[in-house]
Amino acid sequence: MTNRHHLLVHGGTFAAVGDSGDISGVRSGSSPDGLFVRDGRHLSRWQLTVDGAVPEALSPVTGGDTTRCVLVPRGGRQEPAAYALFREQAVGDCSFVESLRVTSNRPVPTTIRLAITADADFTDQFELRSDHRTYTKPGALRSRQVLDDGVEFTYRRGEWRSCTTVTAEPPPDAVEETGTGARRLVWTLDLEPHGTAELTLRVMARPHGEKRALRVPRSPAAVTEQLLDKEGRFVEGIAFPTGWPELAAACARGLADLAALQVPATGPDGEELRVPAAGAPWFLTLLGRDALLTSLFALPYRPQLAAATLPALAATQATGTNAESVAQPGKIVHEVRGGELAHFGQVPYGRYYGSVDATPLFLVLLGAYVEQTGDTGPARRLQQHARAAVGWMLDHGGLTSRGYLVYRADQGGLANQNWKDSPGAICCADGTRPTGPVMAAGAQGYAYDALRRTAWLARAVWRDETYAALLEQAAGDLRDRFQRDFWMPDRSFPALALDGDGRQVDALASDAGHLLWSGLLDKEYGELVGRRLLEPDFFSGWGVRTLAGGQAAYHPLSYHRGSVWPHDNALITLGLARYGLHDEARTVAHALVDAATATGHRLPEVLAGYGRDTHAEPVPYPHACERESRSAAAPLALLTAVGGA
Repeated sequence: MTNRHHLLVHGGTFAAVGDSGDISGVRSGSSPDGLFVRDGRHLSRWQLTVDGAVPEALSPVTGGDTTRCVLVPRGGRQEPAAYALFREQAVGDCSFVESLRVTSNRPVPTTIRLAITADADFTDQFELRSDHRTYTKPGALRSRQVLDDGVEFTYRRGEWRSCTTVTAEPPPDAVEETGTGARRLVWTLDLEPHGTAELTLRVMARPHGEKRALRVPRSPAAVTEQLLDKEGRFVEGIAFPTGWPELAAACARGLADLAALQVPATGPDGEELRVPAAGAPWFLTLLGRDALLTSLFALPYRPQLAAATLPALAATQATGTNAESVAQPGKIVHEVRGGELAHFGQVPYGRYYGSVDATPLFLVLLGAYVEQTGDTGPARRLQQHARAAVGWMLDHGGLTSRGYLVYRADQGGLANQNWKDSPGAICCADGTRPTGPVMAAGAQGYAYDALRRTAWLARAVWRDETYAALLEQAAGDLRDRFQRDFWMPDRSFPALALDGDGRQVDALASDAGHLLWSGLLDKEYGELVGRRLLEPDFFSGWGVRTLAGGQAAYHPLSYHRGSVWPHDNALITLGLARYGLHDEARTVAHALVDAATATGHRLPEVLAGYGRDTHAEPVPYPHACERESRSAAAPLALLTAVGGA
C-alpha cells in the first residue's frame, strides 16, 4: 500500500482518496485527503472494513473522472481470498457517490459484515497547510444525527452552518458510535455461493450559504456520463494538429481538465457565471492572475472563458482602500475564498488583492478579447472598470510616482505579489532578497501591454482620442524607462526586479520571457533574451527554468528558483514567436509536449528543474497542483505560437 492520493474534481468540489478508495483524514505527502467544498472538508474519514479488517488493494485506484479499485482480504497463496470488493467512486457538484459490489469466491453460502466508517470534521483548508499557523474557533459545535438510511454531520459556529449527509441504498442495518465522533454504517450481507451484493453510498455536502436544491448523482457511472458530455462539448469543434498527435492529445486533455475546473462566480449585475479555478487541491477557487492567463491562452479556441472571467473580476474589483486585504480603488482581486476562516476574517483571502499584475492582465484580456472576437460588448459594458484599472496602475500602482508598478510585502498575506509569489522568489543571483518596495520586471511588461491595448479600446470602441493618446504616451515612456533601468549590459539580460532604491535585483530569471510576450523590449534586446533562454543553464530539456542554473540562488526543487512551470513556458513560447524566434519557440514547445506525453498528456502546475540530459523522464515537483488551469491551457498557447510544427 502507498500513501498516494488520487484526485477527483467537479467544479468547486474535489475529493482526494487513497489507493484503496479510503479517506483517513491524515495528511500524507503534499495534500490532505477528504471531500472538500469551498475550502471546507466535508468528509474527513471514509474507511471500508470487512469483518472488522481493512482489505488490501489487489488493483489500486486508477485515476480519471471516476476512480476504481479491487480489494480483497489480506491473506497468502495458501489462503485464497474469500471475496473481492469492486469499488467505484465519483464526485459531483457538492456530492460524492460510491458503488460497492461484493462478490463471494466460495462455493458455499457466506456471510460478511461490511462497514463504512464516516466522519466530517469541517476543517478549513488553511488549517491543513504546512505553514505552522493555528486558528481558534470559539463556540464551534459539531453534532451527528442518525437517519433511517444513514447519518448526518452538522457544524455550527455563530452564524456559520455546514452539513454533510451520508445515505445508503440499501440502508445500513445499524449506525454505530465509534468513540471518536465518527459513525460506522454496518451491513450484514448473506451471499449465495459465488453470489454478489451491491451497495450505493451517497454523500451530500451543503456548505454555508448554499441555497440551491442539491442532488447527489445516482451512481458513479452517471457522474462519468455527465462529465464526458461536458468535456466533449468543451473540446468539440477545435482543429487539433494532425501532424503532431502528442500536442493534439495535450490540448484535448487540457480542455477536458478546464471543463472540470469551472467554478461558480457572479457578474456585476448578479448574473451567474462559470470561471476557471486556479487548481486542485489547494486553489479550487477564483484567482485573478490564474483565470486571466488561462483565458488568454484559451482565447482563440474557447473565448467563453474570457467572456465569463472579465465580468466576474469586474464584479470583485476594489472600490475602496483596505490595508488587511491590500485593496485599493480599481485593483483587480487576486484571490476569492468562501471558507470559514475567510468568513470570520481569520485569513485575509475572502477577497484579497495582493497582486501587482492581475490589474494589468485584466486590461490585456479585455483588449485581446475584442481584438480576437470582434465583440465590443464587454469593452462597452466594462468601460468604467477598465478606466478604474488604469487609474490604479497610474496612481496606487506606482506608474506615476515611481515610474513602475510596485508592491510591498504584506505581513498577513503574500511577501511577493507577482506571479513568483513564494517567499524568496524575487532575489539576487546570490540568493539575497531585496528589502522595501519591489518593482518586478514581468509586471512592467504587462503594464506596457495593458496601456497599449486600452489605448486601442479607447480609440476604437470608446471614441476617446484624448485618453488614447495619454495611454500611448504612458506606454512609450514606460518602455524607455524600463530598458534604461532594468537592462544589465554586462549580462545582456534584464534584471528580475528593482528594489526600493532602484538597484537591480540581478538574478537571471525566466520572467524575461514574459517581456517578449508583452513586447516591451526592443527587437535587438528581445532576440538576445530569447536566445539566452535556450542556453543549457536555463533550458532543462523539459522547458525553461524559472532561474538559470549556476547561480547561488538556483535550486531545482524550489517553487520558483529553478523549477519549470508550463504556463511560464507557454508565455515564453508566445514571446519567442512574437520576436520571430520560431526555431526557439518550437524547441520549447516540443519540450513541454514531451513532458506532457510522459505524464499522461496532462501538464502539472510545475516540474522539478532537473535536466533531461541526466533524467530521461521529467521529475515531479513534490507539492504541485495536479490539475491547474494555466497548465491545462498551456498546450493551447503552444498551438497558437507554433501551430502543428
